[in-house]
Amino acid sequence: MGRGPSIEARKNAQDALRGKLFTKIIREISVAVRTGGSDPAGNPRLRAAIDRGLDVNMSKDVIERAIKKAAGELEGVTYEEVRYEGYGPGGVAVIVDCLTDNRVRTVADVRHAFSKFGGNLGTEGSVAFMFKRLGVLSYAPGADEEKITEAAIEAGADDVIVYPEDGAIDVITSPEAFAQVKAAMEAAGLVPGFAEITMRADTDTAVEGETAEQVQKLLRWLQDLDDVQHVYSNAAGLG
Repeated sequence: MGRGPSIEARKNAQDALRGKLFTKIIREISVAVRTGGSDPAGNPRLRAAIDRGLDVNMSKDVIERAIKKAAGELEGVTYEEVRYEGYGPGGVAVIVDCLTDNRVRTVADVRHAFSKFGGNLGTEGSVAFMFKRLGVLSYAPGADEEKITEAAIEAGADDVIVYPEDGAIDVITSPEAFAQVKAAMEAAGLVPGFAEITMRADTDTAVEGETAEQVQKLLRWLQDLDDVQHVYSNAAGLG
């Protein structure tokens, strides 16, 4: 019987994934500081990026160094935000948010991904109108629906969604109220399993079989690109 990957090989793979995630978070911190200042108390985007870093065990020293670089206190690279939009297999709408120091490289990588998996890179605004930016606090199946709903209303959330298939719960907020609602929910002892500001489509596009597999491959390939921060789609039925 064949042997699986060695412990060292698995550790190296995990370290590589961790390093790539850290790089994406550092870039987000950089742009957040450049656009909103280096004080997390007055910069919700920076505060969210710091929280994301702490959630994946990024050290405070690394975070502080990233903030100082972005603020010009240390030498560093300047990144710019770029958004690409397109359609994947089955007409699935896809948004790709990037932070890059080289637009030519980034657009080539993104265009290659769409072409490789049967999609097409579109023009600016071609699919973004289908999506809304919002804050989401997710709670696992089995969470206390009544308590979460009551606390969410008190905190100023926009909506509470309970998924009938498994009982998972999402608390929906505006991007501006996200930090306030998250803090209020945590203060009420309702720490979400996952929380983020994201993009969600107004309507979903159902895919199945080989088409669903191709969509999954496209989304994974895009997410793995160094310059890509977030990938959003309206695909349903990916499992």
